[in-house]
Amino acid sequence: MSDVFISRQPLVNRQSHIIATRLRLNLGADGQLGDMNDAVRTLNAVSELWPKGEKPVFVGFGATACEAALLDWGTPENATLEIRASDLVNGNGAELVSALKDWQPSVCLHFDRHASQALATGVSIRFIGFDRQTLALPQIKLLAARTRHLGIGIAFNVEQPDDFFACMDAGLAAAASWFFLKPGPAPAKALNPGQANLIRLLNLVRNNAEVREIESALKQDVAISYKLLRYINSAGMGLSCEIQSFRHAVTLLGYEKLHRWLSLLLSSASKDPMAPAMMHSALVRARQMELLAEGLVERNEIDNLFVTGAFSLLDALFGVSMEKIVETMHLPESISDALLGNGGRYQPFLDLVRSGEGDDGAAIAEQAAMLGLTAEQFNRSQLQALAFAETIEC
Repeated sequence: MSDVFISRQPLVNRQSHIIATRLRLNLGADGQLGDMNDAVRTLNAVSELWPKGEKPVFVGFGATACEAALLDWGTPENATLEIRASDLVNGNGAELVSALKDWQPSVCLHFDRHASQALATGVSIRFIGFDRQTLALPQIKLLAARTRHLGIGIAFNVEQPDDFFACMDAGLAAAASWFFLKPGPAPAKALNPGQANLIRLLNLVRNNAEVREIESALKQDVAISYKLLRYINSAGMGLSCEIQSFRHAVTLLGYEKLHRWLSLLLSSASKDPMAPAMMHSALVRARQMELLAEGLVERNEIDNLFVTGAFSLLDALFGVSMEKIVETMHLPESISDALLGNGGRYQPFLDLVRSGEGDDGAAIAEQAAMLGLTAEQFNRSQLQALAFAETIEC
């Protein structure tokens, strides 16, 4: 029996919104191929945390062939199974085809040289995935046109923003990848006025400034006040009453919690067209870091882990170097060190959540072991963080 770590990717559409999540079960993080029994065990262990709602959740198995044994999993309605075309026509393919026809789950077919045979099996297909690393853009455009009536075309392994838009122009509906976190042009030399004002507010709150001084800073930008109250009143906060004013927020939440929500607001202050996807990713990182840290750091440091995750994408969001951002903020040394990659006690947590955005199960297992965390603890935190991000209005 192998430990299975679940990694994730967002599925991003042309409008730069995350329309689905892709979960990959890294079967056999110890280097040995796992099997569908390991997959079923892992999925059942997180069943009560499965993402709710109508957004599809893709479930893939990497290089491990999908087998009929997967059908022992009570698949949620919004789950979409990623199945390679070769899995439907290999030695165990007939059993899998029969089970899929009986069970009729949502299926994403990974297009490969066996695709024609797989499509002829009669298995109902909802999505068709094209691997950008093995298919040239002209091929994708041709194949997308030919298969449009069979399923919704999506791209996998898209590395750069320009490549993403080229795939969209080729007729695909979305792409599953982290292309939007890639460095853009040369970083700006300074923050824009709106970003600088938010950082000033954060510094005031962190230093426990007088409420009237913070209110005065907020009044300089009504939009900030509105967005801050919207964040605090989001479902993710779980408050029993609605916050009506900043003074009310300070009274009810205190400075530490208010700093947390201003941190989220800062993460949303980007004009980048990919900002919605980056903001969602920052939210997942923030929540997952604080969940993983429970019991491993002092309670008064949990919010610092959240802030570290929330700020970890500010350089991509603002197009400004992380060094410049940290220079303008009065952050605890442990947060600054992690953001700058200088080590410290928060660095292993940030490294772990970042590894969960890749497809290397062994790397995730190694990072988790450094913190004494199990695969199930990591997987549960991943799904809980995804659920949290969905409740926040970006």
